[in-house]
Amino acid sequence: MTVPADLPDFRRLRVAVVGDPIADLYLHAQPRRLSREAPVMVLRHLSERLGAGGAANVARNLRALGPSVSLFGAVGRDANGRELARILGAEEIDISCVSHVAEWTTPTKTRVLAALSRRFPQQVLRIDREPARAVPAGARAELAGQLRERADEFDAVVVSDYEYGTVGGEVGAVARELAEGGKLVVLDPRRDLELFRGVTSLTPNVEELARFVDVEPARLDKVGALQEAAERLLGAGLCRWLLVTRGNLGMALFGEGLPEEGVAVEASGSGEVTDVSGAGDTAAAAFALSLAGGFDAPTAMIVANAASGVVVMENGTAVCPWPDLKAALATTPAPVRLGRPSYT
Repeated sequence: MTVPADLPDFRRLRVAVVGDPIADLYLHAQPRRLSREAPVMVLRHLSERLGAGGAANVARNLRALGPSVSLFGAVGRDANGRELARILGAEEIDISCVSHVAEWTTPTKTRVLAALSRRFPQQVLRIDREPARAVPAGARAELAGQLRERADEFDAVVVSDYEYGTVGGEVGAVARELAEGGKLVVLDPRRDLELFRGVTSLTPNVEELARFVDVEPARLDKVGALQEAAERLLGAGLCRWLLVTRGNLGMALFGEGLPEEGVAVEASGSGEVTDVSGAGDTAAAAFALSLAGGFDAPTAMIVANAASGVVVMENGTAVCPWPDLKAALATTPAPVRLGRPSYT
């Protein structure tokens, strides 16, 4: 298992992303003083910008690496939904299957970042604006039908679930159908895995994996417990490969054709982490694209790890363009077998 010397030309590939597009609103401010009204900091507004999060961030990360990308999802008929569509369209991402749902709110994460002059901004507050209900059943069924009708156009499908209601039984049924037919389907999961039994790969973080196997996340820092959790999911036939993103511990990969104990790679990156927002989106996108491009699963993990190491050096959700990924591979660590220490 070695780091690849070069990357495929991803521009020849076509990828579908289905899931929850999210608007990421960043408010930049400067600390001024403590309020006389309450023991809170008063911030002076400097600027704001709206970016793409959730499934929209997965789509942007894929597009930055070269392939054609189509997004299947739903936004509200509101200002944030329109701006999100504009951002994606400007990057030549196909949004013809993004529904603008009446009387529904585009999920929006507002992050307040503050810093003194010539200092790096830090996130001090996040406010989530969420829809009061899930995506309507009719919209979910329409989205799933569109994905089924267009499936032959795509080399891979990435499902990005942020629990806003786009990813449910309708999408799950199509995903299972496509995977059974040999389509590469990668799921970045948040909820019931049974809906997607048999997909190519799952890409949970440690907290999500802990929820699926009903253990405390801190327990999965132990190699043996992590391997045990992986064995439970793989033994249930939920996927061919399980890629677990482990934060500053890197990534671990389990499944078909791999050593029984799994393989792991240390976290990539040449500097201090700035912001982990969206790093899981980047990992899922790069892993799926690498598999579609012909890499085996361990090599795809190396690429995903290198891409994630690039975006965590940026403020807010970010993408890893093809040249940056190629440069990152020159210094990214190679995977090793995940040892099985004795533990209780």
